[in-house]
Amino acid sequence: MSIKIQTLSGYMHEYQKSVLQPEAFWSRVAESFHWKKHWDEVVQWNFEEPKVEWFVNGKLNITENILDRHLYTHANRTAIIWEPNDPNEKTRKLTYKELYEQVNRFSNALRQKGLKKGDRVVIYMPMVPEAAIAMLACARIGAVHSIVFAGFSSTALADRINDCEAKVVLTSDENYRGSKTIPIKAVVDESLEKSPSVESVIVLKRTGGKVDMKEGRDYWWHDVVEGQSTECPAEEMDSEDMLFILYTSGSTGKPKGVVHTTGGYMVYTQFTFENVFQYSAGDVYWCTADVGWITGHSYIVYGPLLSGATTLMFEGVPTYPDAGRFWDIVDKHKVNQFYTAPTAIRALEAYGLKPFEGKDLSSLKVLGSVGEPINEEAWHWYHDHVGKGRCPIVDTWWQTETGGIMLSPIAGITPTKPSYATLPLPGIQPIIVDEKGKELKGNSVEGNLCIKFPWPSMLRTTYGDHERCRQTYFSTYKGMYFTGDGVKRDEDGYYRILGRVDDVINVSGHRMGTAEVENAINEHPLVVESAVVGYPHDIKGQGIYAYVIADMTNRTAANLENEIRETVNKIIGPIAKPDKVQIVSGLPKTRSGKIMRRILRKVAEGQTDNFGDTSTLLDPSVVEEIIKNRK
Repeated sequence: MSIKIQTLSGYMHEYQKSVLQPEAFWSRVAESFHWKKHWDEVVQWNFEEPKVEWFVNGKLNITENILDRHLYTHANRTAIIWEPNDPNEKTRKLTYKELYEQVNRFSNALRQKGLKKGDRVVIYMPMVPEAAIAMLACARIGAVHSIVFAGFSSTALADRINDCEAKVVLTSDENYRGSKTIPIKAVVDESLEKSPSVESVIVLKRTGGKVDMKEGRDYWWHDVVEGQSTECPAEEMDSEDMLFILYTSGSTGKPKGVVHTTGGYMVYTQFTFENVFQYSAGDVYWCTADVGWITGHSYIVYGPLLSGATTLMFEGVPTYPDAGRFWDIVDKHKVNQFYTAPTAIRALEAYGLKPFEGKDLSSLKVLGSVGEPINEEAWHWYHDHVGKGRCPIVDTWWQTETGGIMLSPIAGITPTKPSYATLPLPGIQPIIVDEKGKELKGNSVEGNLCIKFPWPSMLRTTYGDHERCRQTYFSTYKGMYFTGDGVKRDEDGYYRILGRVDDVINVSGHRMGTAEVENAINEHPLVVESAVVGYPHDIKGQGIYAYVIADMTNRTAANLENEIRETVNKIIGPIAKPDKVQIVSGLPKTRSGKIMRRILRKVAEGQTDNFGDTSTLLDPSVVEEIIKNRK
């Protein structure tokens, strides 16, 4: 590791250098990796197009930096600890040497199935080591992985397979999730009725449940790796070659395939992992996310493994078999850094302190929070009861599109403040602007958060639709990346994220486009029109509130509300099910037909005393009725 920040003055010194001489700064960080060919130029960029390239013409393979590079120094160190859903099932541990061999065997199997550099592979799997092996095997041979969270419906899966024209799907027979067994191979089968590009499906035997295997298309994982060599030459990749596509909800209905490339993503994820969490050799690090989200990509797999760390993967849920499960695992594996979401913290807070009884959490050194801003009450509970008042909390702000953590305390170095993401990491140049794009300088300001200079792990495009990338992130404010988040900078210069300013809801740390949920609701044959907004939710941070106009002939509201939830579940997945459904006779629209969402948001939040200017409303009586029947 070339730069490890160890003091506050060290942070300030490195931050200054990263802003004044970004090329020299990132060149220094990147020198510590193994490159097959050195880069010609550190960065070329233009936010108008947008076009961003890091470590131009550098050649490498990210898996050589994860596997081959570490074999000489710590082949026998544990790379992955896997904790299964059922605490009675055996924990698995893979050393760096075993991981190297398994990745190579699976890489050879993928090559045998005809996969080559640039081909897309969709991974729809449980949280098992094979999910990480699959990611690294794709990267080893230059194939592009696209993980779809295994809670998404067959329709959502098919949309993503079709968008990237995947050749291969990797899945398992079934998933365990808490007390449930979920038939995910059946979901894949259903999605493939609508996905002509897929040639092969490789199925991991996880539960031994009965599944249909289609001859000539479906293969068992254990069969394809049998007899494969444990050596596999790594494909030479350009720094800007695609590493993965990860789909994220947009404010329009169709999911966006965020594209991350190889060199810059590698450099940034390792740098941020080691610094934010202050990781030291021998530590056991645990991020509770799923690999289906960007947090799992950057801070379960790539960042930790590039650092030669021991990373823990957990298959289950925080409350199974009881609400002490997280603390059992921390105690059992002597976890040092623990990274989870505010949703999980709030859910566990509701169980009180009994689940902590008899659990030794003294190994913990650092606590992390990710996915959404953490509220003050949850911050204090986390700090006092999990960290016993002695572990710094790194409240990290970043996005699928940023690839890595952007604003965050550095553990034990940056003085923290509850609910603040504090300061930008080296190389990150935030700027706060007003609605018109004018910079709000100095402290004690509030506005929209933009970034004015590129960083190595930023998205390069949206797959197959570069114009959409430009429109979404670079067109609102000229020459800047717009995050879509509101932010406040306080008197100390600390940043506090205020949440989305666009039509995106943050449910349990997962972004849901309102349009995507509305499109799903509107698929119900009796629904005429719908409008979806977010509202404050005690556990999830934001809940989904749906206002629906429907044909109520021979129907009860309760009956229809359940059907609407089921429709959304089927089209997107359980994560997008509306928490509240209100059947209405009309929606508050302007004379030009635009829905006034801010009114609906305020009603959902219970703030009905001041709606601001409503002079453009076509029919103000609609609002009265909505307030009267509010859920």
